This record gives sequence, structure tokens and C-alpha cells, in this order.
Amino acid sequence: MTQKTQPIVPYLTVDNAAAAVEFYVKAFGAKELRRQAAPGTSKLLHVELELNGARLMLSDDFPEFHGGKPLSAQKIGGSPVTLHLTSEAAETLFNQAVKAGATVTMPFADQFWGSRYGQILDPFGLRWSLGTPEKPMTDDQLRQGAERAMTAKA
Repeated sequence: MTQKTQPIVPYLTVDNAAAAVEFYVKAFGAKELRRQAAPGTSKLLHVELELNGARLMLSDDFPEFHGGKPLSAQKIGGSPVTLHLTSEAAETLFNQAVKAGATVTMPFADQFWGSRYGQILDPFGLRWSLGTPEKPMTDDQLRQGAERAMTAKA
């Protein structure tokens, strides 16, 4: 298999990597490229997926190799990272993810920056944002839209 060079590839640590792969296939149409099991366990050492033309890697959590400290978002109480997926079919993918078990944290809707956009939390504690390609906006339109949005939240 020829490895395509990517500028940056997210590598996720999850509880139950096999279930995460199944979710990403159902929710986002991911394609599994490679899987390596941890010998003598049901855990996965490494999985490579192709999702929306890009690579995504993941593995089960192995606290025993990190000084006993867990690394999965579920075990550490969430993650400050949001994985963003831009697609012409973003709303369809958003709905598929919800149907597959994701929780809506921001409903899919028109946004001031010119995109239809929403956020979900996947069953593994990871936050995803999905959006359509943005309509061109001027700096002034973006500033005014942000002011309206931030005023409405206050």
C-alpha cells in the first residue's frame, strides 16, 4: 500500500477502538485501511481510516504504557480538540452520526460565517463539527455577523 503524505493526521486514543471504527464507518462513511490488534487482547494497537479524503488514525487506550495514566477523552473528562469535517453532504453526515449514536451539541443550521454547520459529541467523548463549504463573505459581513451572534448569546 502506498502511503499518501498528509500535512497532519489526527491520532485518536479511545476506549473500544473497534466500536469507534464501526461508528466512523456508519456515521461518516470512513473506509478502514489498516488494523493491527494488540497480541493477546481484544484491543487495537493501530487503525488507519480514510475519511473525506484524509487519514484518521486511532487506537485503544493503553494506560499501562503511559505511567498508568489514561489518555481517552472518556477517561480524562473530554477533549479541548474539535475534529472538523467539511463536506457538501455535511448535513447528511451530521444526521447519520446522530442516528449512529452521536449527541447533538450544536444543531445544524445556517451560520453567520456563510456555512451550514453543527457540532456533535461522538460516543467516545470526541467533539466533531461538520459544515458545508463557506459562501464568500467580506470582512465587514463577518464582523457584523459575529457581533450579532455574540450579542445574542450575552
